Amino acid sequence: MNTKFIVNDYILIWNLLFQASFSDNVLKLKQKLWENYKKKYNEIYKDKALVVEDYKNFIPNDDTIYNIVLENKYYEKIKKQAEKYRLDVMNLWDKNKKVTNSMISDVLRKDIDDIAFFVVNRETGIIEHSSKNSFIVGKAINKDKPYNVLYEILIHLFDSNIKAYNQENINFKRVVIELAVLNEYATRLTNKSHYLYGNPELLSLKRWLYPYWLMYLGIPKNEFKNCMARDNIYFDETKYAYEKELKRMNIEEFIDFCIRNKRYIIREK
Repeated sequence: MNTKFIVNDYILIWNLLFQASFSDNVLKLKQKLWENYKKKYNEIYKDKALVVEDYKNFIPNDDTIYNIVLENKYYEKIKKQAEKYRLDVMNLWDKNKKVTNSMISDVLRKDIDDIAFFVVNRETGIIEHSSKNSFIVGKAINKDKPYNVLYEILIHLFDSNIKAYNQENINFKRVVIELAVLNEYATRLTNKSHYLYGNPELLSLKRWLYPYWLMYLGIPKNEFKNCMARDNIYFDETKYAYEKELKRMNIEEFIDFCIRNKRYIIREK
C-alpha cells in the first residue's frame, strides 16, 4: 500500500468555493464570482468527483472560474499554505507509518489499494472520504493531540472498506470501527490504553463485544486479565468459550459474526 499526498489546483479551488469561508479574502472572492458567474459557479460543483477519479487528466468543461482564481494574488498565498501543510501531514503519516500499516494489516485484514490524500488548507477544518481510498485532508495538526488527524483518516478508511449495514445493525459497525481506531490504534500509537474513549452511547455494546474483540485480535485467553486491567474493562472470562475462528476473519466478517450471535453476545444483567 503506497500513499500519495497531492496539492491539486482544481481540488483546492473547489474547496475554496464550496466549503465554509475561512477568511474575508476568500469570502469576498466567492461573493464576486457568485455575482458575476452564478451559473458557471453552480456547474463546478460536480467537478470534485471527476478530479478525484482522475486528477492527472482532468480538464474542466469550462475553466472560466478556475482561471480567475488562479490569477488571483491571494490564491498564491493559499496554495503556498497548502503546500506547507502537505509536508506536515506527510511527515505525520511517515513518522507513524509502521504502526499504521500494521494496524491496517492486522486489524482491517483487507487488501488496500494505494491511498491518495488531496491536501487543502488546514483552515478548512475538514477530513473527508472522497472515493474508496481517496481523502481530502484540511485540518490543523494539534501539537498536544497530533494523532487526532490520523484517527479521523483511519475512521474514514475503515468505514469505506466495510460494507453498509441496516439501521438495526449499524451500531455494530460503529463500535467495531471505534474499537479498531479510537481504541486499539490509539493504544498502539501512544503505548497507553485508550479503550474507554469514544461515543458514550456505544459503551455498553463495546463492553459486550470486548471479549470477542480480544479473540479477534488473537489475544490468548491466559492474557485476558492483563488486557482487562490495562483497558479497565472487565468480564468473567470463564463464561466465554474461546472462538478460535475469529482471528482468521477480516473485520467485516467479524462484524457479521457479532450480528449473527448478538442474542448471545449481549448479556443484559
